[in-house]
Order: sequence, then C-alpha cells, then structure tokens
Amino acid sequence: MAEYPLKQRFVLDTSLFLSEEIRDDDETFEEAVARLLDTIAAARLDLNISCYMPPSIASELEHILRERGVSEELLGKLDTWVIKKHPDRYEVYIPAEIVYRFIDEMSDRVNRGLRVSEKAVRKAEESKLRSDGASKMSDVDKVISDLREDYRGALRQGVLDSREDFDLLILARELNAGVVTEDTGIISWAADFGLRNLRGRAFPTLLEEYLMALDEPHPQRREDW
Repeated sequence: MAEYPLKQRFVLDTSLFLSEEIRDDDETFEEAVARLLDTIAAARLDLNISCYMPPSIASELEHILRERGVSEELLGKLDTWVIKKHPDRYEVYIPAEIVYRFIDEMSDRVNRGLRVSEKAVRKAEESKLRSDGASKMSDVDKVISDLREDYRGALRQGVLDSREDFDLLILARELNAGVVTEDTGIISWAADFGLRNLRGRAFPTLLEEYLMALDEPHPQRREDW
C-alpha cells in the first residue's frame, strides 16, 4: 500500500467496456472486460482510486453484457468494484451559459434535421418519377434508410441525447471526478462542465501505469535526508 495513496475518482460510461480498443489481439470480449475489472479492483485496493456509475448507465451496461452472454461471475465483479450512485440532481448546479449553449445547439440541430428531411423528400420524389412500378418501393426504401442515417447524424452525433449521458456528467461534477468515455458528445460537454475527461481506450493503460509506479523505487524526498 502506498504511504500517500491517490484519491482519484472516475465516472465510467458504457462505451468504455464496449470499446474494441481495450482488447488485446487474442482476447475475447469477456476476457477483456474481466481484465479491466481486475485492474479497477487493484487500483481501488492499492491506490484508493474509485470508479462510479450512475444506476441508469449500470443497468444499461448489465443488459448489454447479459445479451452478449457473459458469466454471472463477471457481472458480480462489475457489481463489486464499480460503485453505483445516483447523481444529486437537486444540489448540483449547472452554469446558465451551459444551458444557453445547449438550447442554441439544439435549435441549430433541428434546423439541420429539417434540411436533411427536405433533401430526402426531394430524392424520393425524383426516384418516383424516374422509376417504374416494380422498383419504386426499393428506391423509396433506400431514401428512407439514408434519411434515418443522415437525420441521426445531424441531430444526435456529438450532443447529449439521453438522460444516461446527463446523469454521468452530473455525477462527475458532484464527485469532482474524471469522465471516462468514447462518446464524442460526452467528451465535448465534459469540457464545458469543467470536468477532466479520458478516452476509454486509454483508461486501462492509465491504471496499469499507476499500479506499476507503486512498485518502483521513488527518489528520496528532502525531509528523508
């Protein structure tokens, strides 16, 4: 145990556990998640580094893990080493400037969504005019598919689009914790919230470096002379 253990806190997003970047070449999905949880456990015991999740995100992650057929042992590790905590939505204050920017951005994204929709309507009309009856539906279906993808990109990519995302940021602000995610929207808003943030792919390496440094000799301090 370190004489002066670190007391860092991190709030983890689902995307950390699902990222292919945390896997070694020969690892399965379950093995990679198990190794990550073992590293989180070691960091908790040896360095006093705590990892948190809002219950909304923990439930989402557990559902995904069960769908992927992971063992109950792995789910038990998740429940043991990642602390579930509801964010205090009544006590955590958000600067008015952040709310103002969010409203402004959503207004801009609605306009972009309208332009995407208008473009899709025109494409559907053009395909209807140039196609015969046999292929008309397949052409329109293609337009609809493209519309869904473009509309999702215009309105959702890079923005807070769920209560789970907001819970994560509020909890991190409450705990003065770092945010660990691969979601570009959360990363962008974490900066506006004044929060430390770390890409999920870099988090296991960070913890491993801390743990290795614990076992290395340190330069003598002046008071030890």
